Amino acid sequence: MKKLLTLLLALAMVLSLAACGGDKPSGDSTPNNDAAQDANTGDTGADADTDPDYASMTIDELKPLLQTVAGGKLTVATSPDFAPYEFYALDDAGTPTLAGFDVALAAYIADFLGLEVVYTPIDFDGVLMEVQTKSADLGMAGLSPDPARENIMDFSDIYYLGGQSFCCLQSNKDTFPDLESTNKAEYQIGAQTGSIQVDLAQANSPDADIIQLSKVTDIIAELLAGKMDGAYIETAVAESYAQNYPELCIALDVPYDVKGSAVGVVKDNPALLAAVNLAIAAAIEDGSMDQFVAEANELASGATASLVDGEIVAD
Repeated sequence: MKKLLTLLLALAMVLSLAACGGDKPSGDSTPNNDAAQDANTGDTGADADTDPDYASMTIDELKPLLQTVAGGKLTVATSPDFAPYEFYALDDAGTPTLAGFDVALAAYIADFLGLEVVYTPIDFDGVLMEVQTKSADLGMAGLSPDPARENIMDFSDIYYLGGQSFCCLQSNKDTFPDLESTNKAEYQIGAQTGSIQVDLAQANSPDADIIQLSKVTDIIAELLAGKMDGAYIETAVAESYAQNYPELCIALDVPYDVKGSAVGVVKDNPALLAAVNLAIAAAIEDGSMDQFVAEANELASGATASLVDGEIVAD
């Protein structure tokens, strides 16, 4: 009998210990090792949300994601005093039409995106401001993708390879055999306000009196009048003006690390940036860009006008 009682007590003790070490209640909040590791790493067992890879999307995938200043429209700020990029072409009756290969490319991009293009003609520094304040979707004014501007806008892929030049009157060409010769205190050197040409002038002609004007047409007028000794101007623009005014010439090529022109795209709009890049690639591939440049150069060789204080004035 004693043996049976002892056996029963031992069995009761074993069952008691098993109960203490059994499964936790379902409400126990203490995580197991795997769960604790997941909590520390943020891994919930599902893939973390990531930003879409807009650059890999097709235009049909991007269109529903596009956000613009005005619904259904693509607002483009441009500075129409920069032939052959953007300017006013005058017909035989003197009627002005906004023209230039930037203007044509803007229309192409809008059509490619399924939007209506709306142009905002403004001074060059105003173009930068319109994009920075998100009052315009794009800035197209022969913009170089200068890293100093990356805090106010994003840049598309390059759509036109250009260069930089130092221009003067033909009669003064021999005065400037090299860039070092432009760096004299007695010289007045022009550059467009807000442009990279100002940086080039300050870098290459720091001792000269650098005159900043808001319009290239004003710089050309000052050169022709002999009020400036020279000016830093984008090469395609300089060639266009030299064609119309034989008194002008490109005296020097100006080295510059950033080659070509890009579209300024409003920041924080990756879908629009990706769509613009697709449009640019298509325009280059189908030959449209070459056609835009050729037509713009032909128009720029004729009668042109520029925007002056909000009014279109013949050049």
